[in-house]
Amino acid sequence: MYAIVESGGKQYRVEEGTKITVEKLTVDAGAEVALEKVLLVGENTDLKVGSPYVDGAKVTCEVVEHLRGPKVVVFHKWRRNDSHKKTGHRQDLTTLKIKSITA
Repeated sequence: MYAIVESGGKQYRVEEGTKITVEKLTVDAGAEVALEKVLLVGENTDLKVGSPYVDGAKVTCEVVEHLRGPKVVVFHKWRRNDSHKKTGHRQDLTTLKIKSITA
């Protein structure tokens, strides 16, 4: 069984036992989180599609760790002015392990 869930404005395809990396959640490591925004749940021919979410469906996850993503360099150059600006950004992320999918 698999599901498509929404977290942080992005959609993820999850199955039991897999790990996903989502935008930072304000939960301690080792705690359980229930993702309620389930867009689709089921197997090959037995699918439940929500509009926008499936009623009564949820995905239970365990928070494995909090980490930071790779550095993204933001470089702005203004032509004919001999000037530029260089900044960087690292996104805070959370790794989740999928424990169960209920529909």
